[in-house]
Amino acid sequence: MRIRLGTRQSPLALWQAHHVAGLLEAQGHEIDLIKITTSGDVSTTPLGSSGGVGVFTKEIQRALLDNRCDLAVHSLKDLPTAPVPGLRLTAVPIREEVSDCLLSTRFTTLESLPEGAKVGTGSPRRRAQLQRLRPDLELCEIRGNVHTRIQKMESGEFDAILLAYAGLHRLGIEDRISQRFTDEELLPAVGQAALGLETRDEDSEITQVVESLRHTETHFAVLVERTLLRTLEAGCLTPLAALATIDETTITLSARVFSEDFTEMIEQRWKWPRPEQLELLHAIHLGEQSAADLIELGASELIHPDRFE
Repeated sequence: MRIRLGTRQSPLALWQAHHVAGLLEAQGHEIDLIKITTSGDVSTTPLGSSGGVGVFTKEIQRALLDNRCDLAVHSLKDLPTAPVPGLRLTAVPIREEVSDCLLSTRFTTLESLPEGAKVGTGSPRRRAQLQRLRPDLELCEIRGNVHTRIQKMESGEFDAILLAYAGLHRLGIEDRISQRFTDEELLPAVGQAALGLETRDEDSEITQVVESLRHTETHFAVLVERTLLRTLEAGCLTPLAALATIDETTITLSARVFSEDFTEMIEQRWKWPRPEQLELLHAIHLGEQSAADLIELGASELIHPDRFE
C-alpha cells in the first residue's frame, strides 16, 4: 500500500517520520513524506504568547482531514488531548527514555552552576521543578529546534539549557549531555518521548495498517497520562508533570501540579494491579480517577486560579 505520511520539517520531526516510515516499509508499504510547516515552526515568540496549544500539530491535522496525507506523525507531548472530529490516535509505538537533560559547555551538573546562572527552557513544567531544585538560577525563555537551542548556548546566551533525552538520542547527539535528571528530580511531561500516529476515522484500511505499530504498554501508559491532563482541563503549557509506567504486576502513575507562579505544588502517586489485558478504556478510567483525586486536593485552584477568585 502507498501511504502519505505527514510530518513537520524540523530535523527531529523528520527523524521521527523516517523512523515510522521504516517500520511501515518493513511491512512492504511504500511511503511518501508530506512535509508541512506549522505555526510553531515559524513563530519566534514564547509558546505561551503564540497560542501554545496545538501550534505544532494543527496544520498537520488539517492536512489529514483534507486528505493531503493519510497518516500524521506527532511528538505526543505536543498533541492536544481534546479530540478532533474525524481523527483518531491510532497507535503509539514503543517509548524512548523519558528523562530531561542539562546541557552546558562549561558546567557538568546542575549543582555546579553558579548562583544567577542563565538556564534556557521554554517549558513551564521544567521551570517549576528547576526552581525548586535551584531557586537561585535565572530561568530564561528559549525557542527553536534542538540544534538552534544548542547554538544559542554555545554562543554564550545561556550558561545551560534543558532538553529531553529522547530528542538528543534520536538525533545522535547525546554526547552533548552534561547531566541526565532522574524522574524524582524532573518528572517528565505528559506523553514525553512517545510518538502519536494519527489517522482518519473513516480510513479503516490505513488505520488497520497503523494499528500494527501500537506498543500496548506505551499506548496504555500515555493514555492514562493524557486522560489525566484532559480531565484537569490543562494544556501542554500548564506546569504539570505526569508519568505512567507498567511492569509485570503494577501500573504506577506519578503526577505533579504547580501554581502559575510555581510556588505551590500538589504531588501524588498511584499504584494499581496490572490486569491480564491492558484495555484502553481501563487506561481512561485510571486517568479520570487520578485526576479526580488531584481535584480533591486542590489541583483545579492551581491550574485555573481565575475561576476561584
